[in-house]
Amino acid sequence: QVQLMESGGGSVQAGGSLSLSCAASGLPHTGSCLGWFRQAPGKEREGVAVIYTEGDKTLYADSVKGRFTISQDNAKNTLYLQMNSLRPEDTDMYYCAAAAVCRGYYLLRRADVYDYWGQGTQVTVSS
Repeated sequence: QVQLMESGGGSVQAGGSLSLSCAASGLPHTGSCLGWFRQAPGKEREGVAVIYTEGDKTLYADSVKGRFTISQDNAKNTLYLQMNSLRPEDTDMYYCAAAAVCRGYYLLRRADVYDYWGQGTQVTVSS
């Protein structure tokens, strides 16, 4: 059984940093992709960053390029999202997700290509 659990959210002032973690269990380490999404109330879930479990290829939404870094520690079965230079518009609920099959073009564009989701962690950035 696959389980994902996020931690590390909180409140920070604009320009500050936060680091999110996602503890994963039951995931295959071959051929899968892990991602971070975010969602505000009443809005669609938005892809933020993706990492391939094999090869460490990463993808980022244009809105976070140069500010956010996704990484993984396979030994600890943990996914990370380092968020720097945070802006008020980064305020959202952040979710980690796992896709058993990496559907390249859709990984940042469609939440429904992911098979498993965490419960989310809130990030609030004040101006």
